[in-house]
Amino acid sequence: MFGIRKASSSKLGIYIHIPFCRSKCDYCDFYSLAGREDKMDSYQRALLAHLGETAPAARGFAVDTIYFGGGTPSFYGEKRLRELLAAIKRQFSVMKDAEITLEANPDSVDLKALKSLRKAGFNRISLGYQSACQAELEAVHRPHTPAQGDEAVAAARKAGFSNLSLDLIYGLPVQTVSSWWNTVEHALSLAPDHLSCYGLKVEEGTPLAARVAAGRERLLSDDTQADLYLWTVNRLAQAGYGQYEISNFAKPGFTSRHNLRYWQTEPYIGFGPGAHSDFGGRRYSWIRDLEGYVTGVLKGGVLLDSEDLIPPEERGSEYLMLRLRTAQGIEEWEYRGAYFMDFTPIEERLLQFAAQGWAEKTPQGRWRFTPKGFLVSNRLIGELLERQERARLAELLPRAQARYQGRGSK
Repeated sequence: MFGIRKASSSKLGIYIHIPFCRSKCDYCDFYSLAGREDKMDSYQRALLAHLGETAPAARGFAVDTIYFGGGTPSFYGEKRLRELLAAIKRQFSVMKDAEITLEANPDSVDLKALKSLRKAGFNRISLGYQSACQAELEAVHRPHTPAQGDEAVAAARKAGFSNLSLDLIYGLPVQTVSSWWNTVEHALSLAPDHLSCYGLKVEEGTPLAARVAAGRERLLSDDTQADLYLWTVNRLAQAGYGQYEISNFAKPGFTSRHNLRYWQTEPYIGFGPGAHSDFGGRRYSWIRDLEGYVTGVLKGGVLLDSEDLIPPEERGSEYLMLRLRTAQGIEEWEYRGAYFMDFTPIEERLLQFAAQGWAEKTPQGRWRFTPKGFLVSNRLIGELLERQERARLAELLPRAQARYQGRGSK
């Protein structure tokens, strides 16, 4: 069972955003740039400086997860990555058993680089495999082949990575039901320790969205994607991969500790343009602009894009939104004890969801969504948040009336 961590938790995660890519995939709306290798050195200086400036605020915290995401961190070069990790270890209190993840694309890794990174301390690798079908990769301009994906898995294992994850996408252009089945079966033959299986999202402003809007791209129907999802959950369970979040599956002992901290609202600090942080009771993010970020760090320009203090009631909402993405779900006294809010209206609605096959209560008393519930989780969570807000206002109204009447009697 996962417990609630308070804002004063002594554990901390660090996220490093590497915004560089060899090429931009047609579906991607993350902050990433292709063809900007000329900015890598100045960006490295900015990251190192930002780490040094931030480290004093993290004294007293033990770093138990570090995640290099992107973009394509492996495209950034193993020398820069090693330098960044060494700086983190030197300036922060990094635990000996910290999970240190590197995102990588199959076209930008080789055995020599992977051995160097493993020796430097990286101990988990997440490969953007996406599909075992060449036509599907080409349809979204992925810069690698299935064969390169297989070679990258073999190289990672040979380099000593015993914690390996593969990313897969269902719903890609030209994909069929059988080709997705083949991708999953091929991925299983590679024996990864963790699998992330994402449904394709057509994000506004991407080349894929433009083609879909113009009628030049036909995708699988929502119903078919839902069938693929439910089939995947069952197939991976048969293969020994437990579902611990809507899109994530792992063999025992191989859940992503860093990603779990997001869903469990544990503190983390992000570095790089567009990176988010949740630390010291504040949620904040940096500007989504490479040159603006570099200038802001090195010359004192504007860095913040957003900043919010997080009141307890909003933390309560986050608890519902994020914990219900996981197989651990939520629990009444965990909720009441941490946020001092009434769970009764939430449980009443969860009982109705259970009658529809969307939710279930475990023998340990935790509520969680079923795979069918995960498919409609955004709507279900929205309904729970409405219930929560109505209950909160119902509690506040008598207090406000009492205060008003008290003032009137003076």
